[in-house]
Order: sequence, then C-alpha cells, then structure tokens
Amino acid sequence: MSSLTPRDYADLQAAIAKLETQSFAMKLTAAIGMPIEALMHRLPHRAQQSISAAVNKALAQCLRLVLNYGTSHSASVGRKRTHTIATAFTGAVGGFFGLPGLLVELPVTTSVMLNAIAEIARSEGEDLSQPEGALACIEVLAFGPDGVRTGPLESAYYATRAALAQVTRDAAAYVAQRGVAREGAPALVSFLAKIAARFGIEVSEKAAAQLIPIIGAAGGLTLNVLFINHFQRLAEGHFTVRRLERKYGSALVQQEFQRLRQAQFM
Repeated sequence: MSSLTPRDYADLQAAIAKLETQSFAMKLTAAIGMPIEALMHRLPHRAQQSISAAVNKALAQCLRLVLNYGTSHSASVGRKRTHTIATAFTGAVGGFFGLPGLLVELPVTTSVMLNAIAEIARSEGEDLSQPEGALACIEVLAFGPDGVRTGPLESAYYATRAALAQVTRDAAAYVAQRGVAREGAPALVSFLAKIAARFGIEVSEKAAAQLIPIIGAAGGLTLNVLFINHFQRLAEGHFTVRRLERKYGSALVQQEFQRLRQAQFM
C-alpha cells in the first residue's frame, strides 16, 4: 500500500507522542519537585557501580524470560493493572530500604515490567516465538527522547533503533541458530551491553530520586508506578510502529513518522 489509512495515521501520531515527548528525567522532575540532574551528582561512585551491576543482572534475567516466551506453554502475561500493582509493591519495599532495597527489587521490577511489555507486543501482533520479536521487548528499555544525541529534526526513537540494529540482528541470528543458549555468547553480551548503557541511565535517575530522605516507601511506590508507566508507553509506541512497518514497509512508516513528528514539534 502506498499510504496509511486515516486510522493508521492516528495510531502513528499517538505512537510519536509516546516515543518522542517527555523523558523519564522530565517526569521524575515533575514528580519530586526538583531537577533530577542535581540529584544525580549526589550519587556516590560506589553506588553507581552497584546500580550498574544490578542493571546487568536484571537484563540477563529478562533475556532468559523473553527468549522463553515463545516456547513456554505457561508464557501467558497478566493485565496492565496487575503489573503496575506488582511494581508499586516492589517499589515500596525498595524505597523503605533505600539503595540496598533498590538493588534487590530492581531485577523483580524489571521482570514484571518486561511481562507488561510482552503483553503489549502480543496485542500489536508481535510473534514472540521469533527471536527478533522477543528481543524487541528488551529494546524498549533503551528507548526515550534523551536516549541518544540527535539533531533538532532527527527522531531519537529511530536514532536509537539504528544504534541497536546491528547488535540486535546478531543476537537474533545467534538465538535462531543456537536456541536459548548460554548468555555469555558475544552476540548476546553485545546486545545487553547496548541496552544497559541506556537503561542504566533511567535506573540511576530513579535511584537518585529514591535516595531522598523524604521519599521513603510511599515515594518508592510512586516512583515505580511512574517507572513502569513510562516504559509501557514506550512499548505501546514501539510495537504500534512495528505493526505498521509490517503492514506498509519500514521505509514508508519511517518517512511518515518523521513528517508527522516535525509537524507536531515544530
């Protein structure tokens, strides 16, 4: 088909709004009433190292989960509200215990969040039995308006996809040939490293906000709800775009994405 239907244009406009508007840092700033950049400077170097290790552990766990979605008979995922409630609970626990609590709850929170992302992917017709579709769920964790440096007319979403394209292809090819194999394979390590470099920024921002003394358990709950809602919106946008690309071809959808984006933000 040479052009999108009116309904698909509306879906693409909604996807752009979800993918190219507020970053997680902007949402955190609005929630806590102070610039998150100032709080980031208060994170000790040792804390950053601990967060990085927790992010790597969480992503390795998510890789195992998502690569089993297409083969496991019990791979059903719950409803969006259930995932939000679950991450709110883990956020309250993490907030109560501070940084040590965050490091423990992050793999749990990320796994629950990935289930929510997988549910969104399936609702948009994604085949999670295929490695590319499964890995696209983890790609969501790398998206966000501030994920990569772009020019004023360049889409951060498509720039991030371009940055991930080669490692994602390599990882998908490895899984297709070897199945759910060891995580230490270079192709999978490279893929997770690219995701961690971006996802780790959002986790550090969340940690910085969560370490404010007045935040505590209630704040941790609120921050986790904000966290999962942010990535659910990104997932909704991402898998809408992928659905449209399957229907119309990636070149046409990207062209229309850029044109509509410029019309919305200029």
